Amino acid sequence: MNTRLTRALASVTFMLAVLSGLTFVGTGFTHMLDDGAVCVQTGFWSNASLAPDSLPINTGVKASSSATRLCQDGPSTGQRAADLGSELPWLLFGTLALLLFSRLLKTVQLQGPFTEVVAQRLSVLGWFIAVGTPLAGLVVGWSQSWLVASMAPMVGSGPTVSGSQELVLAGLAAVIMGKVMREGVRMREDLEGTI
Repeated sequence: MNTRLTRALASVTFMLAVLSGLTFVGTGFTHMLDDGAVCVQTGFWSNASLAPDSLPINTGVKASSSATRLCQDGPSTGQRAADLGSELPWLLFGTLALLLFSRLLKTVQLQGPFTEVVAQRLSVLGWFIAVGTPLAGLVVGWSQSWLVASMAPMVGSGPTVSGSQELVLAGLAAVIMGKVMREGVRMREDLEGTI
């Protein structure tokens, strides 16, 4: 294994994780201090031909001409937090996934690719991705649903899973590869013990 390349990848991945973490903190901090409008997309009226002033929306809420975008000029703290719920879960998920991947690469660099620790860290990364992807999507979907319901009470719908869920398959593949590697390590240790 090319240790120089592995070391460089581990460093780049760690720096990306740090930058993503700083973006997470900065976005949360600046967004909560912002006093601007909070907007949300909804597809509830996308096929309707309603005038924006005839929509059943709360006072202070403005609707776009297509009635698919709602904006609240003086949002409550809950609305501002729900608006953050559309960005922060994916930033947090990405930050933690990058940290786990960086840690995996660092272990590969120090101990080699076919060790028990590498197999275990690959499985942990896989489980994190497989479980974290739908969980982050559910938090984002719930936040968006709550935000729409806070602006247009008649529209309130149940939480949905937002975002692309293909990463679940990649996470499960990493879990399987971790188990295969673990078995390979055990077989190699058994073979070395008999020689």
